[in-house]
Amino acid sequence: MKSESNGKINIAIDGPAGAGKSTIARMVASALSYIYVDTGAMYRAVTWYMIQHGIEPDEEQEVLQTAQNLVIQLIPGVDGQKVLVNEENVTTLIRSLAVNAKVSRYAQIEGLRTQLVSLQRQMALRKGVVMDGRDIGTTVLPDAEVKIFMTATVQERARRRYMELKDSVSITLEQLEHDIAARDHLDEQREISPLRQADDAIWMDTTEMNTLEVTEAIVSLAQRSGWREESK
Repeated sequence: MKSESNGKINIAIDGPAGAGKSTIARMVASALSYIYVDTGAMYRAVTWYMIQHGIEPDEEQEVLQTAQNLVIQLIPGVDGQKVLVNEENVTTLIRSLAVNAKVSRYAQIEGLRTQLVSLQRQMALRKGVVMDGRDIGTTVLPDAEVKIFMTATVQERARRRYMELKDSVSITLEQLEHDIAARDHLDEQREISPLRQADDAIWMDTTEMNTLEVTEAIVSLAQRSGWREESK
């Protein structure tokens, strides 16, 4: 249901690793003057912290107890969103290959997802939020007015990730294709909130689309769903 207080709606963008969800969600939020919530960054922040403190995913009780004491902040800025954990800026640190390799395993912990989903829902109560992840339309914001399932071929997603990482990380395109395919399998097969398209979500294959085309398509959907120009 649309909020009568501000005329805005919520937008959920789901999809597999490397689909470009975060980039598009940021651009859509900027175009609509909405708030962008990067749920993936929240799981990455927890994963980074656990790795730093030697807490493995199979130590579930230790993970949950430690996570309860974490303060995760998503702070928008001119240069993009900053991610803070207990006031430490971890924006770049959470994008490491070490975090990539383990984030899906931590994300399978039911209690951790419960903690973070509760926080994410609170962020969306006042509407005007663009949220991306893997279970936003199915679990976190099932009542979002616009739901997108954004994907691309494994090869294209690996190519995009390679272009992002090639100057800072030593990894081959072939290795990235393997890692992304493995991540897809983990996300789709996990018992808790698996990656899947919501029944009322719009499938969007971005393999042959640029970021501007994808952004404009989603903004157009938002406008047709009741977003009003005067609510900006």
